[in-house]
Order: sequence, then C-alpha cells, then structure tokens
Amino acid sequence: MKRHLGTPLIAVAASVFFVSVALTAQDKSVKVPDGLAVSDFKGYEGWQAIAPSYTDHGTKVILGNPIMMKAYSDGIPDNGKAVPDGAMMAKIEWTQKKDAASPYDVTVPDTLKSLSFMVKDSKRFAATGGWAWAKFDYEPESNTLKPEGTGTACGYACHQAVKARDLVFTHYAKR
Repeated sequence: MKRHLGTPLIAVAASVFFVSVALTAQDKSVKVPDGLAVSDFKGYEGWQAIAPSYTDHGTKVILGNPIMMKAYSDGIPDNGKAVPDGAMMAKIEWTQKKDAASPYDVTVPDTLKSLSFMVKDSKRFAATGGWAWAKFDYEPESNTLKPEGTGTACGYACHQAVKARDLVFTHYAKR
C-alpha cells in the first residue's frame, strides 16, 4: 500500500495542537541548570512544522520560528550558509501507538515524552558554533517537565556530526 506524506503530517499537526493545549497549564519557567528555559521559546506551540521524525521509540515533530522557516525557504543549511541569529527550533516527541480507527496501518503520537529546543545566537553561544540547546523530559504522573542535562551546550557534541549543515540535522522537505 502506498503511504502518503500528508496523512502523517496531519496527524502530527493535530497532536501539536492537543499537546499545546495540555502544556499551557505547565510551568514554562522550568529551566535547564545554567541553561535555557522553556519560556525562552515563547510561542513555540504555534510555530510551523519543519518535518516529522520517527524512531523505533517515538514520533517527533520539529518546528521552526519565523526566522528559521525563512532560512529554510532561502535554502539554508543545504546551501552551505549559516543559519541566521534569532532562528529557533523546537522538537516535540511522543510515544507511539497504532491508530485503531484508521482504515490502514498508521502510527500516531500518544503520550508526550520530551521537548527539545535550539536557538542561534552567534555572539552569546560562540563556543558552540552559535547554537544553544535545552531538553525537558515530560513526567505524565505529575504533568511536569524536568530538565535534562546542564548548560546550553548539551547538544553540541551530538550535532558535530552535521557541522557542514551549521549543526542542523533536520531537513526541510519540498512542500
């Protein structure tokens, strides 16, 4: 059976809406020790989807603020240029489940797992290629976010694998 990209994107977009409603009651001031806070990414729930991402353990949607989306439309980072300062990305990850109501085999987001963020500020974060990272794990029992790691460089070592893409893994697919 042929799979269409539109259906998973619609499912992810709907999930972003429902998670944003659930997260509005949470404390957005939660902060990675010596790092960034969720509140540093105000409005991320309404950012445009860059791409979905799937692993064996989760479904993710990567979102971009208007500066990041403009950079992608200009061909960054595939064109070899640096992402501009002020660009931000958010990654929302959920556990997965099969959609029993769907007439075909489809996996959809289930329980929130984590929120991750990136921000580009080449002066403030010069030591890490201009980027800073933060990750927060969701604890459903208490409906809280718990910071993972410390500092703003928590994603730097991992992102070195895509140094030629200005430390950005996510590809922007043709629309």
